[in-house]
Amino acid sequence: MSALTSSVKAMVFDTFGSVVDWRGSITRDLTRWGAENGYSCDWTALAVKWRSLYQPSMEKVRSGQREWTILDVLHRESLEQLLPEFGLEKMTEAQRQHVNKVWHRLDGWPDAVAGLTRLKSKYIIAPLSNGNVSLLTDIAKYTGLPWDLNLSTEVFRCYKPQPQSYLGVANILQLDPSEVMMCAAHNDDLAAARKVGLKTAFWPRPTEHGPEQKTNLSASENWDIVAKDIRDLATQMGV
Repeated sequence: MSALTSSVKAMVFDTFGSVVDWRGSITRDLTRWGAENGYSCDWTALAVKWRSLYQPSMEKVRSGQREWTILDVLHRESLEQLLPEFGLEKMTEAQRQHVNKVWHRLDGWPDAVAGLTRLKSKYIIAPLSNGNVSLLTDIAKYTGLPWDLNLSTEVFRCYKPQPQSYLGVANILQLDPSEVMMCAAHNDDLAAARKVGLKTAFWPRPTEHGPEQKTNLSASENWDIVAKDIRDLATQMGV
């Protein structure tokens, strides 16, 4: 057993893009729904544009421009901005609610459930995502993600990469930050976690943003673990 695998007690996971395929899932889900309900648009373009509003909407909360607001609400506000652009402004309130909840119906990447199940046999595993508790709970039920508990940043009333999100994990699990490993397909998430003392693990998701993706194709730093996917992460973590 390596020093790393013996010292880590909990592994927390970025979820959107790292564990679940938001772009592909939204495209598939809303393509089906649109066909059934008489709406047609470039659903992939909608997903990408919607996601592009994710960080700006959270930054207003992080910066104190607005009070704490959960991601479901931010997603709905962003959706309302996009409906006219995509010719969807005639959707009813019930339809808008259903479309907004597409973020609750995301499929895992092919390696996610199997890899997490192996890691769960030895480590505490949980999401550390900016998704709110109900959103992450629904994804876990929908996809079969075997989390031990749900560590939405909503629990800490902040959004990554604010330090209290990572330190909150250690505090709530009564662990030293060095006993917690942040696991993600995004280098910036890991950099913020490392800065406050967490261990780090990276794997690439080269199609998260589509065939033209140019970011997070490889590790930008010497993370504690660099894996091919979550199954390979489990192998490197001794399970």
